[in-house]
Amino acid sequence: MNFGSHVSIAGGIEKAPQRAHEIGCECFQMFSKSPQGGKSLEITEDIVDDFKKEAQKYNFQNYYIHTPYYINLASGNSRIYHSSISAIRDELKKADLLGAKAVVTHLGSAKDLGKKEAEKKLIEGLKKIFRLSLTLREGALNNGEIKFKAKLLLEITAGAGEIMGDSFEEIAYFIKKAEKGLEKNKLGVCFDTAHAFASGYDLRNKKVVQETFAEFEKIIGFQRLGLIHLNDSMAEFNSHKDRHDNIGCGKIGREGFEAILQNERIKEMDFILETPNDKTEEDLVILKKLRKSK
Repeated sequence: MNFGSHVSIAGGIEKAPQRAHEIGCECFQMFSKSPQGGKSLEITEDIVDDFKKEAQKYNFQNYYIHTPYYINLASGNSRIYHSSISAIRDELKKADLLGAKAVVTHLGSAKDLGKKEAEKKLIEGLKKIFRLSLTLREGALNNGEIKFKAKLLLEITAGAGEIMGDSFEEIAYFIKKAEKGLEKNKLGVCFDTAHAFASGYDLRNKKVVQETFAEFEKIIGFQRLGLIHLNDSMAEFNSHKDRHDNIGCGKIGREGFEAILQNERIKEMDFILETPNDKTEEDLVILKKLRKSK
């Protein structure tokens, strides 16, 4: 059970491991470029070498990349749709170069097309990320697919507006359909506690935590769980609002996080904080104390 946080890459991606170490991380997450978009930063051999040396220096084995915020695999805008596919593929390529364990992505919104058409487009977009037909240069090739070492993790969302991926059933459906015709287990899940809570999955005490994870196991399966974003929620239960809070300060509360960390099914997971930065270091101390008291 490792705890970490999302850290800045200001001044260069190779600076992320030191920043993570300075606040007490045991694993970490980062963007590889501006989350708002813009030109992708070239990851040269020198940058890869410097990053890996820094990761080794601070004893980091597990770290993750998060895709930019503009990703929308259900967009009716052709430019946004295809740039989203290219961006996710680019992040998977960078993850392999840097040795990151996985890439975490949001899926997008159905507002342009309506739910049914958006689902079809999103599933086809997930397939296209791995299809050889879109590129002859990236990745190792096998049976018409691009092979990445890093897994792509679909993050459960709070479901505000028409944002997709806010239920276990929907995530499971996307994975099943997207992997049809492709090699299995390319896709996994990132479970965000604040998002799940806002989507109607209760996490406030031991009983409901057990029920939520039992439901996750039944519908998705723990073999698909690749990472947990550990965030408290400023928003009320089932509010469908995405508002992160520091550990124990929000509506999930300390009792809920104690129950989450006591669950045997996730005792060897990596946990990433995306809580307000002014108290992230304090959040890590709290989590380590909870782990010690198990």
